[in-house]
Amino acid sequence: MSATPLPPPGQAPPPPGPDGAGALPPPPGTDMTGICFRDQLWLNSYPLDRNLVFDYFALSPFYDITCNNESLRSRQIHPLDMSQLTKMTGMEYVLSDVMEPHLFVIRKQKRESPEKSNAMLAYYILDGSIYQAPQLCNVFASRISRAMHHISKAFTVACSKLEKIGNVEAESDAAASESKTQKEAIDLKELKRIDHILSSLKRKIGTAPPPPPYPEGYVPPSAEQEKAPDDVLASEAPPQLDPIIDQGPAKRPRFQ
Repeated sequence: MSATPLPPPGQAPPPPGPDGAGALPPPPGTDMTGICFRDQLWLNSYPLDRNLVFDYFALSPFYDITCNNESLRSRQIHPLDMSQLTKMTGMEYVLSDVMEPHLFVIRKQKRESPEKSNAMLAYYILDGSIYQAPQLCNVFASRISRAMHHISKAFTVACSKLEKIGNVEAESDAAASESKTQKEAIDLKELKRIDHILSSLKRKIGTAPPPPPYPEGYVPPSAEQEKAPDDVLASEAPPQLDPIIDQGPAKRPRFQ
């Protein structure tokens, strides 16, 4: 009941082979973090627990049939029997962590003795989908690359903002200086225009005419009065009368 490996969410399916079928996955032991496996027919037929999870894992392309677990299966022994696996040397799969029925972690390791084994890869089954866990160095490299990308992008945005601020300040200073120059030029031109108008009017009007003669019966002030101080003349002169208010009846309308 094997099934074609399914790509993880957000990843395109593998390109078709020459016969139109999907491309074969890489051999077990290589980097297969870009694919996942899920057999919905098997999941609908059998429960996913610690007793049957290895049979489900053996259907995936992550399984290596040269492992010691396959030898136990051929002898009708449970493939995860540690009492039998510790007696053998070579590559094997062990169930390291279990959270039934959602999560199962299977570790691939190479056994050298009953007490010594070296971990190679790890696989996890999450809600029926099997994935290869990435190595720690690849996780660090991916996180560092992502952090460097965001830092570089932040510096690029900051530089663009600073350039815009500098351009705006330069443009404002240039505009201010230009407007000031234009204003000074306009004021000078206006001043010259007014001087030209006044000089032309003065030429047209000519010199002031002589004052008219005094009317008959009018006695001009004497020379002594003309030589009197201004304050004395001002104190002796009668106050001027309003020709409308102080003479004759009021001619302005009154409002109650």
